[in-house]
Amino acid sequence: MTAPTPPAAPPVRPFTASIPESDIADLKQRLARTRWPDPETVGDWSQGVRVENAKSLIDHWQRGYDWRRLEAELNGFPQFLTEIDGLDIHFIHVRSKNPHAMPLILTHGWPGSILDFLKLIGPLTDPVSFGGDATDAFDVVVPSLPGFGFSQKPTRTGWTVSRIAGAWAELMRRLGYTKWAAQGGDWGAVVTTALGAMRPEGLAGIHLNTQYAFPAQIPDTLTPEQRDAVDTLALYQGELGGSNHLQGTKPETVGFALADSPAGQAAWIYEKFQSKTDNHGLAEDALAIDDMLDAISLYWFTNSAASSARIYWENRTLTFAGPKVTLPVAVTVFPRDIPRVPRSWIEDTYSNLIHYAEADRGGHFAPLEQPEILVSEIRAGLRTLRS
Repeated sequence: MTAPTPPAAPPVRPFTASIPESDIADLKQRLARTRWPDPETVGDWSQGVRVENAKSLIDHWQRGYDWRRLEAELNGFPQFLTEIDGLDIHFIHVRSKNPHAMPLILTHGWPGSILDFLKLIGPLTDPVSFGGDATDAFDVVVPSLPGFGFSQKPTRTGWTVSRIAGAWAELMRRLGYTKWAAQGGDWGAVVTTALGAMRPEGLAGIHLNTQYAFPAQIPDTLTPEQRDAVDTLALYQGELGGSNHLQGTKPETVGFALADSPAGQAAWIYEKFQSKTDNHGLAEDALAIDDMLDAISLYWFTNSAASSARIYWENRTLTFAGPKVTLPVAVTVFPRDIPRVPRSWIEDTYSNLIHYAEADRGGHFAPLEQPEILVSEIRAGLRTLRS
């Protein structure tokens, strides 16, 4: 007799986040045993995270932070897993009640996650309840990048941004969408730009809050705005580029350094929030402490320091020049983003620029810093694609 063939797993399976209580207790015990480094020898952040600020953050993580609050909020959204190209991809999928809503895939970066977009989902899917127009409604798909959050961790090399973009196109096809748009910042913008260059069937246009539009060869003569772009790129790749360099060259070493130390994981991400937000000297000026700890906790509980860092290693040959995109592109520039690309180079790179705007505040982490501005910009930037 032939054994019956087991039923195939459904292509899209429901998912619920549930961190064991033992993991939460282990985190608090580790935080209580933190061995602190000697204080910095300077009066600023030029040597990295200041010990007194780190101690305040860690104390709140140990004594005042509530992971279950975040877990309940996350589980308030429909979440799913689906296997694409051999890897389980985790994603949020919220359909608007408006039958004419435009499908939109939102992609996060590092040290971001799907949590970056939680405050955007309601206004995007139900604009009327948030003071908007019903015609601006979106169906929202928010996937976790491979190796990030609750997505599966690759066990082999090859998960470049082009491969991720291909997976995203398959995800939208699998969800039944025949016309859709994409949005992203940081690595999410790299993936979204790759989608724009790839032009998969159904993709109508993209919105970027990080632009990869430097010329392949920097001109000898620069306008003041272009000079500022070159200077901020040098800052990004130099003084602010320590974590990026290590993740792009030795991601497993990063994993070893952070996988056993929640305080180390916190400092690694906290420094990035401090250096790239629109703040007055501290990340707390731009982001709520619990928002930062939400991001840090997700990296800790999923043990994804190494697997997330590998996106830098996998794509280490990429530059800020980026590919030319002829698909419709909408752009929002935030004033404290680093590097900040001038409009002239943006227009050269995105030949079909359908929307350009400069926000009056905000930095690199726009969804976390200025969710209302970003929602407004996504609506305005993609509105012409609905016809």
